[in-house]
Amino acid sequence: MKFNFSRHNLQAAEQKLERFLEVIPGAISWFILIGLTVLSFVNPLAAAVIIIAFDLYWLLRLFYMNIFLVFSYSRLRLEAGTDWLQRLKGLDSMYEYWEELKNKETSPGGKKDLSVLIHKEEIRILEKSKKFPPLSQEIYHLVIVPVARESRNIIEPGVESIARGKFPASNILLVLAIEETAPQASKEAAAIIQERYAQYFYDLLVTVHPSNIPGEAKVKGANATFAARKAAAYLENKNIPFENVVVSCFDADTVVAPDYFSCLTYRFMVSPDRTQASFQPIPVYYNNIWETPAFARVLDVGSSFFQLIEATNPDRLVTFSSHSMSFKALVDVGYWPVDMVSDDSAIFWKAFVHFNGNYRVVPLYVTLSMDVTEAENWWRTAVNVYKQKRRWAWGVENFPILMRAFLQAENIPLSKRLKHSFKMLESHISWATWPFLLSIIGWLPAMFAGREFSHSILYYSAPRITGIIFSLASLGLLVCIILSILLLPKQKTKFSFFKKIGHAFEWLLVPPISIFLSALPALDAQTRLMLGKYMEFWVTVKKRK
Repeated sequence: MKFNFSRHNLQAAEQKLERFLEVIPGAISWFILIGLTVLSFVNPLAAAVIIIAFDLYWLLRLFYMNIFLVFSYSRLRLEAGTDWLQRLKGLDSMYEYWEELKNKETSPGGKKDLSVLIHKEEIRILEKSKKFPPLSQEIYHLVIVPVARESRNIIEPGVESIARGKFPASNILLVLAIEETAPQASKEAAAIIQERYAQYFYDLLVTVHPSNIPGEAKVKGANATFAARKAAAYLENKNIPFENVVVSCFDADTVVAPDYFSCLTYRFMVSPDRTQASFQPIPVYYNNIWETPAFARVLDVGSSFFQLIEATNPDRLVTFSSHSMSFKALVDVGYWPVDMVSDDSAIFWKAFVHFNGNYRVVPLYVTLSMDVTEAENWWRTAVNVYKQKRRWAWGVENFPILMRAFLQAENIPLSKRLKHSFKMLESHISWATWPFLLSIIGWLPAMFAGREFSHSILYYSAPRITGIIFSLASLGLLVCIILSILLLPKQKTKFSFFKKIGHAFEWLLVPPISIFLSALPALDAQTRLMLGKYMEFWVTVKKRK
């Protein structure tokens, strides 16, 4: 489907529809917050009933998320010891390998056996589809690293992790995409890294994205698109088919696990619809995790948990932050949007619309690590975290564009359109409202109850019901604490045990953190969109000691 995935250059009727749709998320969030606050004064009984019903729903959702969080973490640990390169060699001899697998005895008892059972099912689906992949040595990776103002000590660890990974770096084309407006130190760092690491890769290119190109905004997607177009010309000159290339767009601070590209290559090969798919790893924030204030650490661990939960439902998974996809798909859809802040999620929706809903995200049970936002002091760190989360929440800009596309997309099944529309709207509204409802508004009916309500059974029962709900919720918090400790990187210091224990107590900060550094930035973003106060890309401050 041909569709202008942008809020710019629209016809008058489309522009009016776009503005109407931009108002919806913020209007609903404010209606919920203001409506329940006013209702707590006007009719505390009705407000208490609604809030108790919401608390029960939230509790069920919490248990649901905990179940799938544990499942996803278990799968991550299950695949930690997988020899992906060995599996790639097997796929290169597909028929012999499939016969060998079918005759291999496995039982669901051990971790390795369970991993093999999953592997056998994936090969069975691939064999049945008859959509066999190219040989592993014929698959190339294009890695684009946009650089705005990052220093060498931020960029180089990620480049080194790719060069020294288990997958042959000789099949990786790395592009450092520098903004023309980047500081001279960033440009010099790129030149030094190119000279030092080019020998490891198929090639290492440095591109400079000109500023003020007509039709572009000051966003990362414009830089990444410029670099991807340069890479496309390079690959054509080398006679490398686009369908054999997997492109990854990484933040400058991204450090990949040694198995990342081996696992990614396997997922690409084993997916029958490999040229109409994106691949989403589990992001973790290990690079500087012990150097940051507790509130920043807990918030980003929570972001990792969210991605772990989302990975269990690929039908609803959307690309986030550093991700990978078929280069052919990227070229077919016209690259990343050059006028949107949320390029990471926008590229998925752009591809989903282009391929009439026949596009999906494949979860990768492998991690890549990034930086927790940090500054010179805790207050500046809090300000930077707020701005970063507001930028993430600005993904709500996809909603009006996607709704316009869905109104025209007759080739996308109605069920898919309704499912994704509801999921997107519900996730943004819950992001902006739930912490306020749980921590503040939920207690207002009892505080401002009139005499009639104060003598009712519900008045005395409501606090007890709420107390029971939050007591049960503490079990969910305990699961999060345990998993957060298990996910933490191994720290080679005599204080590591005490640091981990301290991290467990940091989770007691969740209520204020979720309000001021999660819900409030989301509500801020939705309000800006509602009022037509459009955001530009804010480059997260990256700092390491």
